[in-house]
Amino acid sequence: MKVTLSVTELTKVFKEIQAQPERIFEMMRAEMNQGIAEYLTELMRAERSHFLGRDPYERKDGETNHRNGSYERRFTMKRFGEVAIEVPRDRNGEFRSEVLPRSKRYEDELRNDVCLMYLD
Repeated sequence: MKVTLSVTELTKVFKEIQAQPERIFEMMRAEMNQGIAEYLTELMRAERSHFLGRDPYERKDGETNHRNGSYERRFTMKRFGEVAIEVPRDRNGEFRSEVLPRSKRYEDELRNDVCLMYLD
């Protein structure tokens, strides 16, 4: 990813950081959330390609199951908060991701921390 800023924009960013130093962490967290979402989405797309047995736009004779877009889903991670992920699907509705199972909405570490919080 390439980011281009003018000198005026860069000066404005530095002034915001000087005024509110914690703001840089918010900016970094947002970038990390987006990177994690893209990584998980691509991993599930590769998983779907393996499930279908062919790459995008590749056809097989007699095969009726194809890619059928994706839907957005939220997943909560311990250090990054909520991440918006695009979950791929197939036309027959048979594809099930092993990366993020359907019923899983948050990271296991987060559940463990909440349980420990109530044990004390």
